[in-house]
Amino acid sequence: MVRTEISLFLKNAPGELGKLATLLSDAGINIDAMTIQDASNYVKGLFEARGKSLKRIASSAAYNSMRKDSAQFALIRFLVDHTDQAIDLLSKNEYIFDIIPVIAIKLDNKPGSLAEISSKFGEEGININYVYGSVSSPEEKCLFVFCPEDIDQASKIFSE
Repeated sequence: MVRTEISLFLKNAPGELGKLATLLSDAGINIDAMTIQDASNYVKGLFEARGKSLKRIASSAAYNSMRKDSAQFALIRFLVDHTDQAIDLLSKNEYIFDIIPVIAIKLDNKPGSLAEISSKFGEEGININYVYGSVSSPEEKCLFVFCPEDIDQASKIFSE
């Protein structure tokens, strides 16, 4: 199932995640899945990808400065139950964010479930940029979020 993921840069400081979660909670918006990483890893990945495909547009000194500055922020990727409402709320509160379509699939919480789904991507020649999941208990299904390189092709596989 195609869903909209919100990618947000948040200051890497005590209390910032609590403020974001409270803002969403007060608006009745539930977070379905979330992953958080140091933004410097994200910036490093962008520069490595750029180096493979394009000429470098920044000097080595500028790159190192950007990487150092980005460590002050976290990159948060998440799905919510009311995406449009969340986007409006984040905009009004001046958060820096982007949106991207992803594939969200509920899997049985048992050995082999992730292997089966991720193998389908491979069989169709679709690379997965990243994946994260949410597990609550052995009896309940897990929600896994996949960001494939080709969302259109991936959505056809899982719509069947």
